[in-house]
Amino acid sequence: MADLEEQAVETAPSTAAKPEQNRNNKHDNRPRKPREDRPKREADEFEKRMIELISVQKTVMGGRTLSFRALCVVGDKKGRVGLGIGKARETINAIEKGFVEAKKNMITVPIVGTTIPHEIDAKFGASKVKFMPAKEGAGVIAGGAARAVLEIAGIKDVTGKLYGSRNKVNSGKATFEALKKLRVKEQMAAKRGKTAEEV
Repeated sequence: MADLEEQAVETAPSTAAKPEQNRNNKHDNRPRKPREDRPKREADEFEKRMIELISVQKTVMGGRTLSFRALCVVGDKKGRVGLGIGKARETINAIEKGFVEAKKNMITVPIVGTTIPHEIDAKFGASKVKFMPAKEGAGVIAGGAARAVLEIAGIKDVTGKLYGSRNKVNSGKATFEALKKLRVKEQMAAKRGKTAEEV
């Protein structure tokens, strides 16, 4: 009887290992696609840039809650740009929401050569911005959120001035509103029912 018990103990591990071995090898016989035939991930056509990430504390009855706010801009540097704000309890979620919101707010900016077609100004909150066309090679003469929005839009030469509050959210949105107002001569002529030469 003792010999039989020893044989049973010796054979137990081998029988228990068979299901694991079968479970690990159940996909081994499945044909695999060649690497060339596998679908490739499409590269994102937009460039992303986070302008600001700050923490916000809110006092409630149970104490203080901490959340984050991200100001993000996306664009293709060819005239398309979008600005968005994301809020969440985690930094990663706030940044992702900001980029999603920016893509929803995408606009097309008219660019003449490497600069803007005409002088423009706009206001948002306590921030006011003014932009003027610049000669090729002058670069983007602006700072903070305005510079990020202009560069992502694809404007390479422009002179800018910020008045009032230097809050990045307000200055970024003021810049975005200014870009919305830009028009080329053909657009103004079509709006007035005239030709481009008459404008």
